Amino acid sequence: MWSHSGASTFGFDGGMKARAARVRVGIGALSFSDVVEVARHDALIELAPDAVRAMAASRAIVASLAADARPHYGISTGFGALATKQIPHASRAQLQRSLIRSHAAGSGPEVEREVVRALMLLRLSTLATGRTGVRPIVARTYASALNAGITPVVFEYGSLGCSGDLAPLAHCALAMLGEGDVRDNSGVLVPAVEALREAGIQPLVLEEKEGLALINGTDGMLGMLVMAIGDLRSLITTADLAAAMSVEGLRGTDTVFAADLQALRPQLGQGISASNMRAVLAGSAMLSHPEGFTRVQDAYSLRCAPQVHGGVRDTIEHAAGVAARELASAIDNPVITLDGRVESNGNFHGAPLGYVLDFLAIVTADLASISERRTDRFLDVSRNHGLNAFLADDPGVDSGHMIAQYTQAGIVSELKRLANPASVDSIPSSAMQEDHVSMGWSAARKLRRAIDGAQRVIAIEILTAARAMDMRAPLVPSAVSAAVVAKLRERTPGPSMDRYLAPQIAAAVAAVQDRSLLIAAGTAVHHAGGELV
Repeated sequence: MWSHSGASTFGFDGGMKARAARVRVGIGALSFSDVVEVARHDALIELAPDAVRAMAASRAIVASLAADARPHYGISTGFGALATKQIPHASRAQLQRSLIRSHAAGSGPEVEREVVRALMLLRLSTLATGRTGVRPIVARTYASALNAGITPVVFEYGSLGCSGDLAPLAHCALAMLGEGDVRDNSGVLVPAVEALREAGIQPLVLEEKEGLALINGTDGMLGMLVMAIGDLRSLITTADLAAAMSVEGLRGTDTVFAADLQALRPQLGQGISASNMRAVLAGSAMLSHPEGFTRVQDAYSLRCAPQVHGGVRDTIEHAAGVAARELASAIDNPVITLDGRVESNGNFHGAPLGYVLDFLAIVTADLASISERRTDRFLDVSRNHGLNAFLADDPGVDSGHMIAQYTQAGIVSELKRLANPASVDSIPSSAMQEDHVSMGWSAARKLRRAIDGAQRVIAIEILTAARAMDMRAPLVPSAVSAAVVAKLRERTPGPSMDRYLAPQIAAAVAAVQDRSLLIAAGTAVHHAGGELV
């Protein structure tokens, strides 16, 4: 079987590795799972000895430059458009503190806890490379705050995705200084100084360059990208499952998914999705077979599902390559090079991340779009091959899933708007010094919303396909589809007269988001000697 590097296999255990108790942050790159474990599952962090040594060595270089009479950007000068102003020794602590206070200028709703934790972890990871010139105590403070479950309050707006995710990172740094507000480990809003005191953490007093090193990175957009990739890898396999169930529930054919037909167009993702669909459909009595098949071809939303889903898979893996390289990066300006130079650079520009974040929003919208089209076919008596109108128990008295499709349609329309790229919308700032920016943070924020919407659309498709399969009794679906329907029925009732539908949709969405349907399918496929990828 074709396989992407990094693709997840969902077998009898759901394809999920055991949660890490601890993540070591050293001079090497973090893994995707490291980011997720800390951000979502509160894994503890320890600083590796090599990181402490590297930070101490580069800090000695910064200390020597701080004593130099010549100006050095970020060490003895102002910032951005004010970089030409040299700062005297007596004012440099105030310079760093003022930088953080002034840049903590976010506005809007609070950003989610997992995003803030990923943001802090990735900034800590860059500090640990020794390329930023901060003291080890700065990194230890970040690690201690994360381990204590302290989450700085970060706001939706404030990053242009260039010169780093400035405002979000500044709000994190501000909390480490004992200023501003945080959420404690119970989610309660408290002053940062109180949370630090309760955790036994001494507030930081920044020295030369350290304020700049804490805010000059792509960490926010990268953290959201890494988590999005994990969510989308799960969702695309769930979409394969949903498409196969729709083929089954609509009495379509699986012949078009044959391996030899797919091999005529050897796109990697297409081959994987077709293989998943074959595994789900194996042994189904609901499928139409050549001897009794009255339709020449199924509609595109059924027949071309591997092609569309495969394109989504390929895009996810392209984005994963960009994210992996960014995880291996040390983003700061200026940066301490391996041979001890202090050099300005443009590595903080978020363009590589902004582009793939936008690309993922495009394919997420299209994934939801084709799912909605499959759902709609179930509801139309001219296309659903013998089922009641709208899958209603008593059409006319009951409306069945009529409005569930409206919900899908409303979400899909929103996802199409969210697919408009943020990365083309550069806007100048800092007195034209920063005259081109990536808007990568904005691209990441809208992608998170898009993934949430797509999960809901695909959940409604599965809910609808399951209802159609139940209504086709005594015909029985494949063993895999039957396992999924059984798992879904633990949370939602089967067909009957109309019931309050929103809770049923919510239960299906939860089952997609917590991967329980995917795990049920993977278990059934595993028992048959196969695997879902």
